Amino acid sequence: MTEHIKRKLQEEIETLEYELNHDLPKELKKAVAMGDLSENAEYHMAKQRQEFVRARLGQLKKRMGDLSMVNMSNIPKDKAGLGSKVKIYDSTKEEEIEYELVTSEESDVTQGKISTTSPIGRALLNKKVGDTTQVTTPAGKRELEILSLTTIHDEAQ
Repeated sequence: MTEHIKRKLQEEIETLEYELNHDLPKELKKAVAMGDLSENAEYHMAKQRQEFVRARLGQLKKRMGDLSMVNMSNIPKDKAGLGSKVKIYDSTKEEEIEYELVTSEESDVTQGKISTTSPIGRALLNKKVGDTTQVTTPAGKRELEILSLTTIHDEAQ
């Protein structure tokens, strides 16, 4: 699971590094050739883009480091964790919902994929079938009961 994300992040890193080292220097050189830098919109836009690219590269490299620290043996085998599929009963909305706990890069609420760092994701972590938990979301407090659970280890078998 994390290999797919790492590959995606690495592709973005390579694209941004190319832009930073090849495209942006050309744009800056072209803008400098136009003259007065104080009122040169092209120059200022290129400098802003350069700052953004540097900041984004820093974020991506940090995230790659974080992902390399994920140890599959640390993910619980009998409790909700990264990669788990959890069927819950939301007593506040009186409905059953299925979620898959994923990394922030993979989250897509429309597909039932929620991040382990989201309020609901954090509330579900380390819960077993039959456990109930309360979570505060932007829509208010919700009470969730775990009906079924499939961990990433179950999926691998």
